[in-house]
Amino acid sequence: MGNENLREDWLKNIILFLSSQTISLFGSSLVQYAIMWHITLTTESGLMMTLFIICGFIPTFLLSPVAGVWADRYNRKILIVLSDGLIAISTLILAILFLMGYDSVWLLFVMAAVRALGTGIQTPAVGAILPQIVPKDKLTKVNGANGSIQAVIMFVSPMVSAALLAMASLEVIFFIDVITAAIAIVTLLAFLKISVHEKAAEKQTTSYFSDFKQGIKYVNGQAFLKRFFLLFAIFLALMAPAAFLTPLQVTRSFGGDVWELTAIEIAFSIGMMAGGAIIATWGGFKNKVKTMAFAGFIMGACTLALGIVPIFWLYLAFMALFGIAMPIFNTPTTVLLQEKIEENYLGRVFGVMGMISTSMMPLGMLVFGPMADFIDIEWLLIGTGIFILILTVFLGRDKVLLEAGEPVPVVSET
Repeated sequence: MGNENLREDWLKNIILFLSSQTISLFGSSLVQYAIMWHITLTTESGLMMTLFIICGFIPTFLLSPVAGVWADRYNRKILIVLSDGLIAISTLILAILFLMGYDSVWLLFVMAAVRALGTGIQTPAVGAILPQIVPKDKLTKVNGANGSIQAVIMFVSPMVSAALLAMASLEVIFFIDVITAAIAIVTLLAFLKISVHEKAAEKQTTSYFSDFKQGIKYVNGQAFLKRFFLLFAIFLALMAPAAFLTPLQVTRSFGGDVWELTAIEIAFSIGMMAGGAIIATWGGFKNKVKTMAFAGFIMGACTLALGIVPIFWLYLAFMALFGIAMPIFNTPTTVLLQEKIEENYLGRVFGVMGMISTSMMPLGMLVFGPMADFIDIEWLLIGTGIFILILTVFLGRDKVLLEAGEPVPVVSET
């Protein structure tokens, strides 16, 4: 097979894959927002919202390491299809129960937990399957484009969900999610041709636990991975006030009309779309860790600024800049792992990454959330902003990480 042919094949494959994931993600986002608003409007309870958020993150956190092993042992495409199917079937059952008049809130909590299980299976498989489809030198572009698509969905789905809730019942939105998941599943099964990776093609001779242990041993044996995960975890914990407390800050400090709360979400989403497009076209500095340090520095400076600026439109400008920096940080983070990790360990490494990324911000909130009731949020933002800036200096000067961030020599695909 010639080089050109292979290139066309990967392009067709990645378009099919990302299209199916986008359709599925859109349906899932609609349901997520619809359930969240339904709980908010019917219970008006902060505790119920907290329970919903916990139900939506604990299963993903607990399942990530196991799902990482699965993503290395089994066909990744089939795992993605099965997780989409699990979410679709559970949503369908919920829609039918609601139509029959069983509409208690605890059903929505169960639903959030089942959906989180699906996400937990899917995330390591998607992270690990991309390097199977995409040539290494194109990973930054593809991950950047994917980040932009996800930002567009984050931007559009709350509005579409709100419009649908105003016109139709919750069940209708559930059925939309079932249809979008079905489209994604059919696309993957019927049109996407990906050869099974080496480890999944072999007969499995080791147990799950020994596979998991091997994964931990692999992470431990890679000096750059240990540092990378540690810095990443601290970074995410410090981001919690900027991520979760800014709506409360706007309510307390700027009057907090609904339009103001909507404006900060929109500014952040537009920033993220722009950031995804920027990293996809620019590609970042030659050294990926330098790109991460640069974007992290901007996020630290923006966090600090959000604690200082007294004028709301200026606040929005920093929120948008924060959004721009986010994909410029996230894309090289993902690509670094996709390039540097052996294919047979990718699922497990993304499993660990999934555990860190789902748990550190909520854990940060356990510290900063209660503090926000007796310390001004502005001070929390200034403090965490300074710490993020210090952290990015360490990141940008760490020799082991800088060495890992160097570009991978491109091998011609023939």
